[in-house]
Amino acid sequence: MISAERIESRPDVMMGKPVVKGTRIAVELILDTLATGETEARILAAPPRLTAQKIHSALAFAASTLCEQFSA
Repeated sequence: MISAERIESRPDVMMGKPVVKGTRIAVELILDTLATGETEARILAAPPRLTAQKIHSALAFAASTLCEQFSA
């Protein structure tokens, strides 16, 4: 799974929230930023720099988490 390669959750980083691996950028922040209407291009241009693959991994992680949560 692509998101597992780029997303991690560790108790010592951001209180265990899922983040982009090796950063303190929370998946939640990426989703909130996109939800407010910010474009992927503007996110990619802003520091700290992300890649399109990392943004897509955050989206895939969120979708997978929702599917797991509501499929039971």
